Order: sequence, then C-alpha cells, then structure tokens
Amino acid sequence: MAENIIELRDLTKKYGSFTAVDQLNLTIREGEIFGLLGPNGAGKTTTILMMLGLTDPTSGSVRVCGIDSTSSPTEVKKKVGYLPENVGFYEDMTGLQNLVFTGRLNAVTGNEAMEKAEELLEKVGLTEHSGKKTLKYSRGMLQRLGLADVLIKNPEIIILDEPTLGIDPAGVREFLDLIVRLSREQGITVLFCSHHLHQVQQVCDRVGIFVEGRLLASGDIQTLSENLFSGSPYTVEVGLRNPPQGYHDQNSARWLRDLLGNIEGVGKVSLNYGKYIVECRRDVAEEIAARVVEAGAGLNYLNKKEYGLDDIYHRYFEGRGNNE
Repeated sequence: MAENIIELRDLTKKYGSFTAVDQLNLTIREGEIFGLLGPNGAGKTTTILMMLGLTDPTSGSVRVCGIDSTSSPTEVKKKVGYLPENVGFYEDMTGLQNLVFTGRLNAVTGNEAMEKAEELLEKVGLTEHSGKKTLKYSRGMLQRLGLADVLIKNPEIIILDEPTLGIDPAGVREFLDLIVRLSREQGITVLFCSHHLHQVQQVCDRVGIFVEGRLLASGDIQTLSENLFSGSPYTVEVGLRNPPQGYHDQNSARWLRDLLGNIEGVGKVSLNYGKYIVECRRDVAEEIAARVVEAGAGLNYLNKKEYGLDDIYHRYFEGRGNNE
C-alpha cells in the first residue's frame, strides 16, 4: 500500500474576512496522479502556495514528504518541482542554458548538469530546439521546457498549476501523455490542478472537486459516480422493436424490470419518450441485450453510458445549489 506523501489537515487560509481555503483535508498517495479540479478562484493556487511554504496557513497543517511546509519550507522545496500557470525563463538564454542554470541552482554541478539537461530535453521532445533562445519558444514549448525544469532536481513530487493554458489541442494531448509517462516511469507523484474536466479525467488516478475553498469530494471516477448516482454509475438506453402491449404507458417499464430482475446490478427501469432507461451498478449491457432478444421483443438499439467527470462535477454543483 502506497504511503501518503501529501497530507493536509484542516488547512485554512484567510485574508481578512475572506476565506480562500476552508478546513481542507486531503491526502495524496506516493506515485499517484491526483487532479485538483475547480473553477478559477476556487483556492487551488493558494493551497499550492501553502504546500510549498510560500504563504503560511491561518490554521491547520500541511506536510509534504513528511516535512512540515510551514516550519521547514526550504526542505520541502528541495523535494517538490512546481510548474506555475505562467512559467518564465531567461529569454536571452537557450533552452539548454536555462536548464543547466536551474540544475546548478539545485546543486547539480558541472558535466552532470549538462548531461541531465540534455537527457531531459530529449524526454520532453525539445532536443532539436535546445540551442534556440526561449524568446522564440511557443507556449507549448515553454511548458515542455518548464516540465524539464522541474525535473532536473529529481523531485519526488511535481505540482502543475493549470499547465495547459494557451496550448493548442494537439499540444495538450502530447503534454498530458508526457506527464503520465514520466510519472509512471519514474514513480513521481503528480498534483494536477486544473479547471478542465476532460483533461483531469484523462490523466488522473483520483480527483478532488474543489469549490470556493472547500473540498466537496474526492476519489476515483467510479467511486464518486457510485456515491452520487444512487449506486448506479451506469445507464443503458434500450429501444425495442416489438415492445409489450401498453408500451406507451409508464407502467410498461415494469415488464422490462421483471425481465431483467434477476440480472445482478440492475436497478431502476424507467420509460422516457418511448425509450427504456436501465440504471445499473455495473456494466450489464451485454446481458440486457441477450435477455431482450431471448424474450422476442427485438432490439432496435442499445446505448451504454457511464457517468464521467462532467456528470459528477455538475451533479455536485446541483446539490450544492439545492442546499443554498
């Protein structure tokens, strides 16, 4: 079982009467990619600053790699690589020169700094641009160089704060694939902070939904879906060719419910504009199709849907709105 490498306990940050982060409790396991998902202004960057010891919490505690970030910020910075939303480099220096400079600042000296920089440039796909001044780098190239920059000191954790802003779609896919590959190959823990739902779902092992300084929920997609959607994270839409008599009567859904009743995982069955909607605790689409065909009802179509992060995110907002 992986150990917790980041532990936030009742972490709170106030600026006067404004609460930026409100009693945040969060643990992140070693080696995982964790997505902190929330709109701009949710408190994600403030949380990062407290993790790095760049601002003190009003109350609560934060430990990174077993180190208290408030009392020992320098020790934390030695173990964490941070890629902010807008990364900056010396524009009159080349990509390679910038990396070597960062390496030397982090006690990677001499030939080792040069070798490490060249190795990282190859990993992030910038070898052919290593001699180009960063003034001429595109946004995507700067983010790749930024990733190499945080890796040159061999961090245990990488924190990425909105790393894909301003990158074209193809560049985003390549950048996300690169993050996953590097994390898996080197066992690095990644905290990915973003408001882009599909990007978070694409790369993260677990997700935390963060709104107005509060963590509303955390877990993997399946667990969050099961908790939110009444234990039925799947739905199957069924169209019948030869439906039973009374098909347009809502009560006719009972026919299909009785037909599927002994399939483990089948929950509520309803009729909506001539379409049967079957809510399930597991993926039983194949079993549903077989049962309908065997009954002679005929199958016009069968569409399977698994609730994704977009559904989960908006359901939390709906529930939140209903409580206010």
